[in-house]
Amino acid sequence: MPALKPTNFKAVIKWIGRVEDRDAGLRSEPLRSVRLGFDGMEGEAHGGFTRVSCSRVTSQYPKGSEIANVRQLSVLSVEEMALIAAEMGLEALQPEHLGASLVIEGIPDFTHVPPSSRLLAPSGAALVVDMENRPCIYPAKEVEAEHAGYGKAFKPAAKHRRGVTAWVERGGEITLGDELVLHVPDQPVWPHLAQARR
Repeated sequence: MPALKPTNFKAVIKWIGRVEDRDAGLRSEPLRSVRLGFDGMEGEAHGGFTRVSCSRVTSQYPKGSEIANVRQLSVLSVEEMALIAAEMGLEALQPEHLGASLVIEGIPDFTHVPPSSRLLAPSGAALVVDMENRPCIYPAKEVEAEHAGYGKAFKPAAKHRRGVTAWVERGGEITLGDELVLHVPDQPVWPHLAQARR
């Protein structure tokens, strides 16, 4: 029996970007298309089968531990980026300032799609949603460089709107304008979630 259900929710890829040198900054360079492989996006600084653990997982592993890389891509939505910009008092936010890998349009409340959902491209490429991407200071620095005085507003405005991190389950080409179909796990919400989060 299938463990994932195809849904009627579809998203169009509106922007593709790649961070080539993470040491130089978070800013991503726009692309028209890119090949995805098991280690992520070709030429992407966040790619690889493994990564060094960061502050997001210090409750699980000592900082600096080698762990599986489930943060190969950063996926945001057009709709949520518009909400962030509006709350910050900006006309718009540029995807490259946020280090975005993909910006998609069409899935409501995208940041909160269930973990382990899939986004399937026409080529057969498939991304697995790891979890919500938490806002951090690095996009704020890029925003500040472009819009002086606005960087500090990014983190609070982006809370629960920063999109998701994802990893590649099946390789293939993705291109601007491609339609991604959302597949979600076929299981109920764990009834003890509220208790576990206390």
